[in-house]
Order: sequence, then C-alpha cells, then structure tokens
Amino acid sequence: MKDVLLKDLPSNFKRFVEVGRVVLLKEGAYSGKIAIIAEILDQNRAMIDGPTSGVPRQPYSYKNMVLTPLKVTGLPRVRPAVVRKVAEKEAVVEKWNKTGWAQKRAAIEKRRSLNDFARFNVMLAKKQRRDAVRKTVRKLAQEQA
Repeated sequence: MKDVLLKDLPSNFKRFVEVGRVVLLKEGAYSGKIAIIAEILDQNRAMIDGPTSGVPRQPYSYKNMVLTPLKVTGLPRVRPAVVRKVAEKEAVVEKWNKTGWAQKRAAIEKRRSLNDFARFNVMLAKKQRRDAVRKTVRKLAQEQA
C-alpha cells in the first residue's frame, strides 16, 4: 500500500485568513457589519477596513470576526482609498446582501424589531397560509383517491 502524503490530501477548509477576505464582525461597536482584511498584523489580529459599510480601518482580533466565503482580489497592503475603490468595483456589499447568510440575519433582525401587534399580524398570516395549504392538499388527495 502506498503512503499517502498529507500535502496530497484535499483540505477541508475553504476560508482562510488572507488579505482581501471579507469578514463579518461579531463583537464590538461594529458587530453585524462586514469589512475586508487589508493587512495581517500577527497571529491574533488583522487590519480591517470596511469603507462601504462604515467600519473604519483598525486592528481587529480574529476571535471577534467570522470569515465569509467572499474574497476581494488585488489588495496587497493598500491605502483605504484603494480598498474603497476595489470594494465598490467588485460590489462586495451587494454580493453579501445576496447571500443566504445575510438574508437570514436581516430576517432575524426584522423579526426582533416587531412590536406586539405586528407579531400578532404575522401569526394571523401564518394561520391563513397554513389553512390554504391544508385545503389544497386535502383537495388534491381527494382527487387522486
């Protein structure tokens, strides 16, 4: 049996900490916003910049950010103005808003912001939809039988 080298095996990891990686900030004053890794400082921190989302250029800890599948190319140690141009050119915010992750976060935030009457209206709408589905399923079952 041949020895399989570890370097020949495909990696399970797809998201790496790298310059140009779009990250979601999970703690701090800018939690819930996206930013781009502009520079890697050390093994614990990276310089992030979120010019299109309102996050200023600052060092940020890796444990306070989540790597997203989105990546921006052409950012080797650049100024904030260049980061803005590249982010706008590659439409990072629009790509992020199209992801299921962002849509789910927006739905959760919208649900949290509802008042009691709005939650009541949502409950009534769910009941109406559920009743319509039940009637349709029952009708189709009777037709097939």
